[in-house]
Amino acid sequence: MISKAEVRPGAGVRYLVRGVMVGDGHRAAGTPLRAAQDEAGVPPGVWKGRGLAALGLKAGDVVSERQAELLLGEGRHPDADRIERELLAQGKSPARARRATVLGRPIEHNRSPKTEKAKERTPWLAMDLVFRAPSTAHIAWALTDDETRLVLESCQDVARDRTLVWLEESVAQIRWGSGGKHRRPVKDGLVVAVFRHYESRAAESKPLLHDHAVVSIRARRPDGEWGNLSADSLMANVVAADTLYTLLFMEEVTARLGWVWEPREVTPGRRPVMEITGIDRRLIGWQSTRRQQIEDALPVLMDKYEERQGHPPGEKAGYALACQAADQTRPPKRTELLSLTELRTRWRGSAIRAFGACTVYRLAERARAAAAAVRARVRPVVDVVLAAVDTVAVVYVMRGAFARHHLLAEARRHLSYTLRGRPHEPGLDERIVQAAVDDYTRPVGYGRRMTADLRALYPRDTEDQAVLRPLTRKRTAPPYERARLAAGALAARVRAARRAERLGSRPRPYSVAVPAASRSSHPRPFRDGRKDGRLPEPETGVDAVEQTRQTLEAAAAKVAATLQDSQRAREAAHGPRPQPAPATTPPQYTQQPGTQHTPGRTTGGVR
Repeated sequence: MISKAEVRPGAGVRYLVRGVMVGDGHRAAGTPLRAAQDEAGVPPGVWKGRGLAALGLKAGDVVSERQAELLLGEGRHPDADRIERELLAQGKSPARARRATVLGRPIEHNRSPKTEKAKERTPWLAMDLVFRAPSTAHIAWALTDDETRLVLESCQDVARDRTLVWLEESVAQIRWGSGGKHRRPVKDGLVVAVFRHYESRAAESKPLLHDHAVVSIRARRPDGEWGNLSADSLMANVVAADTLYTLLFMEEVTARLGWVWEPREVTPGRRPVMEITGIDRRLIGWQSTRRQQIEDALPVLMDKYEERQGHPPGEKAGYALACQAADQTRPPKRTELLSLTELRTRWRGSAIRAFGACTVYRLAERARAAAAAVRARVRPVVDVVLAAVDTVAVVYVMRGAFARHHLLAEARRHLSYTLRGRPHEPGLDERIVQAAVDDYTRPVGYGRRMTADLRALYPRDTEDQAVLRPLTRKRTAPPYERARLAAGALAARVRAARRAERLGSRPRPYSVAVPAASRSSHPRPFRDGRKDGRLPEPETGVDAVEQTRQTLEAAAAKVAATLQDSQRAREAAHGPRPQPAPATTPPQYTQQPGTQHTPGRTTGGVR
């Protein structure tokens, strides 16, 4: 997952230099940065992003303490000290020399004046994005051998860097014009300082492989001048970046280690999280001490909220209360610093004492065996139409009105649940979103918001209205549970319509009765890439209706073959049978010359 925090001048940059850059440990005053990093057992930070070229830096260069203070704390060039000395040597005044090192507008001009009713607002100069892998990935990274550990760290690097590239190319926008009301793409890219951490900040150290990617707000406009990134664009797409990072990390782990992922329900009625299958679930509780602390404090805050407001908290209020619980239970920083080798030895010993040596030493073996079992049972295939219906249904029930980035995040979740770590085709998430926007949404108001087009999602007959309305309006159930019910009902309608269309398109010598469930009107046509215009059936499993259809087709083929054999035998013995004269009124449910009968419908036409 990805969490975000703003880095502001003053306290924000001090926390960055004294805490984040040294592994969230305690850095004694006067200790050099490299010495503090070596003592904490964390690698030095490195620069990332295509925007480094405009600053004379290269990707992979080590982030020094002074560079971080200048760029991320003052909005100035990372080598401002050298530039000032050169300009002063050329005879420039100190004020002009300093102004030449400022990227964009000085932060003094961006401060809002303090009034009697409002506090002084200081501008933020960077956003701290924290990339955390799923819990079972932390466990495997901490308890397996060194080779597997290095592979998982490489997977983290690839997923993080590709997510940052997506933010650069598809999200990042520069403020433009009077008051920064307009948005334009950045000219070069982002400037990011990345710091790797190995453990949580809890008093009892637990494995937590994560990266702090501190994104500078300074970027170049299309005209070459420096300006500020649009904070709204970055913050609105954090969830979409989170789902992309998880999807890419899963794919890297599956491709390199052969492990498979499965959804795990953490809280009943909430979204599941993806975990490596085959890893003992007890190890998740052993690793997630902070989660338990938050879960213990959260009910007290929720009871106080309900007592104060008179109703239980909704999704947005519940998230705010969870953040408040996390802040209240945040432990102090550790004073004991150990190297990664010492930490792994301690973690392995703790896990062996708690769950036994077999659980720890056979962790990777059991993950591979569980992956083989899942591959034999599940065949991951993505259906663009069903994915678009699922995405729209979930986002509509959860939010009502939504934007494109909400659909993109849900489409990436759908790919994670469906593919289980298998690689997805590049641009498939965008194809799902575009299909959803084109076919199943309508605009709301005058902004960029939209909502579900219910007439496109299901026909307007009474039967469908009665099925879907209770699912979307059942307020006693959690929102995600209602969203899954609605998505399942719509997916069943799509599959039923496809079966009826496929059965109706096949000429048969004799008509076969089909269950009444398939005698329903078609929804509006769905788009797909097949040349014949028909849609493929999803291959993730065979349900009861599909089994019924296969049984009926087999029975029809058997009856047809028997009748043909008997007719050949009769013709061989007595000669060809004379054909009867055509009837004036054809009987119902019979195949007529030159027409194609649709099972489950009358011959008077398609309803």
